[in-house]
Amino acid sequence: MFKRGRKPKALHILKFIVMGVVFITALGFGIRELWNCLIPELFHGPVITFWQGLGLCLLGKMLFGWHGGPGGGFRRNRRAWDEKLKERYANMTPEERERMKEGLKNWCRPNNRFSRWYDDIDANAATQSKPEETKPDTGTNI
Repeated sequence: MFKRGRKPKALHILKFIVMGVVFITALGFGIRELWNCLIPELFHGPVITFWQGLGLCLLGKMLFGWHGGPGGGFRRNRRAWDEKLKERYANMTPEERERMKEGLKNWCRPNNRFSRWYDDIDANAATQSKPEETKPDTGTNI
């Protein structure tokens, strides 16, 4: 019976190097072409070379971060946060649980983190007890 052997480690290293060079070359040409098609037409900017395209890629990585590594703060501490929330929820009374559920429902409202305009609308609607005019049904739900 034919037994497959493992490829030599040098072949794997060579393959990795070749694929890396191909990827970096494609990335440089891709960025250059994208830049040269858009920026000169839209913003009257300069035309760039392959090396400048690679430089833009490196600059973007330095400014906006590298992929991989330990990850962001929330992703890194997700398991500990989940355990803490489960423990806290288990120790709550039914009234506290209901209040927490309502708070989570309100958290999903638009612009909730930055403004409380929904609360203002609800407060204004409660204080104004103006009767609404009835309109005839036209058959549409708009």
